[in-house]
Amino acid sequence: MQLWRKILHILNDGPAKLSGQIIETQSKGNTIKIIDLSKKELSYESLVDDIFSYDKVISW
Repeated sequence: MQLWRKILHILNDGPAKLSGQIIETQSKGNTIKIIDLSKKELSYESLVDDIFSYDKVISW
């Protein structure tokens, strides 16, 4: 039995080759959300909610 995980990726400086490869690999069998902090329009309230609602948070 496979456990589905919710994984949140926070990109501090935008996407990179390594982060893209790992996110792609993890997207098989998991629910993935990506937040790019380099984008100007960002709800920090929503970001905090996401951090607490995902099983795993990875910051790049």
